[in-house]
Amino acid sequence: MVDVGVVRERADAARNRLRVLAAAERLFGERGVDGVTMDDVAAAAGVGKGTLYRRFTDKGGLAIALLDERERELQQLILTGPPPLGPGADPADRLATFVAGYLGFLDRQLDLVLLSQTATVGARFRTGAHAFWRQHCRYLLSETGAPEPDLRADLLLAGLAAEQVRHWLRDDHRNLDDLAHGLSAAALAIARPAPEA
Repeated sequence: MVDVGVVRERADAARNRLRVLAAAERLFGERGVDGVTMDDVAAAAGVGKGTLYRRFTDKGGLAIALLDERERELQQLILTGPPPLGPGADPADRLATFVAGYLGFLDRQLDLVLLSQTATVGARFRTGAHAFWRQHCRYLLSETGAPEPDLRADLLLAGLAAEQVRHWLRDDHRNLDDLAHGLSAAALAIARPAPEA
């Protein structure tokens, strides 16, 4: 059988990609995202600047690539994990559990998520992960009978934007557990079905 239209990554390109991601993750961990330049990453990975920029364009592209695996883990729990995050629980409970789970994910990866969401105007809306989170929230809101599930999903995710969460945690010094509780309660309120006429 012939693979038609499948583009395979060259072995040297794959090695370079892994070296760049490993170097970026190490440098971001040591210095913070703001303390690392693309030139730093290229030097640490032992690749040319052209190689780095062709593959990732900017630090936002690096952040998205680093986050991809971690986002997939959360997505897999949503799709096949145990309830209430996974299938089999009340949709409103699943929504509240998603909010708390996503907030925990953000807390662990906040600077990278912030960079991936703000590297360019509207970057947050163009990621596959955001589309997944939005579709999941919209589906659960539809299942609860909440009116305008698209709008409510967008409202919920706006509160979970990395910039907003960073402000609450670092500027307002809110406690993560209290914030998770408050946002989960807000999700439950948003998930209420429309009153019967």
